[in-house]
Amino acid sequence: MPCPKRKTSKQRRNKKNASRGLEPHQVSACQTCQAPIASHVVCKECGYYKGIKVLATKMDRLHKRGEARRSQPQAEPAQTE
Repeated sequence: MPCPKRKTSKQRRNKKNASRGLEPHQVSACQTCQAPIASHVVCKECGYYKGIKVLATKMDRLHKRGEARRSQPQAEPAQTE
């Protein structure tokens, strides 16, 4: 394996890496909630991807938990005589 004899200068290194050119990701709007998201990514706000629900969001879990609590019979406080 060949070893470099001298340190690569900053100018030469930067010229070599200039062609890599990072570009920003495309940002689009969610179809259901219009929140800004990267393309080909599930929306974190509503949990939809291409119009299909794929994630349970925090609000979904809170609603489900609330419905479960409402459906349970509430224990009445014990009365002492």
